[in-house]
Amino acid sequence: MKGLDTNILVRFLVGDDAAQADKVYHLFKQAEAEKRQLVVPLLVVLELLWVLESVYAIPRGEILDSLGDLTLMPIMKFEQLSVLQGFLRAAPGNSLDLSDLLIAGAAKGQGCEAVLTFDRNAARHGMSELVA
Repeated sequence: MKGLDTNILVRFLVGDDAAQADKVYHLFKQAEAEKRQLVVPLLVVLELLWVLESVYAIPRGEILDSLGDLTLMPIMKFEQLSVLQGFLRAAPGNSLDLSDLLIAGAAKGQGCEAVLTFDRNAARHGMSELVA
């Protein structure tokens, strides 16, 4: 089994480098033909959210739709899929930063009662607690 780095998913979703996007397309088709799965670590999802929002200025709804679509691809095996699915359900009705929301969900998935932070915006979330 092989894992994917963030730049592979960015090329697939954004297609900003035609040659690399084509390589990703063929990589995914080969995995599909061989009935192999590619692992997507939760850290890659976190970085993907940041890159799509900060670098490419893709609207939040489009990011969530794209991520949801990725989770439905049989070749993708997401680390902590249940955490990611919970995040995808919670994010549309939430104004928090997507990265902060995913961090809180991942911590909750590990049994944490709160995420300690200096980020006042993140602390407004029921899972985060401001360190004064």
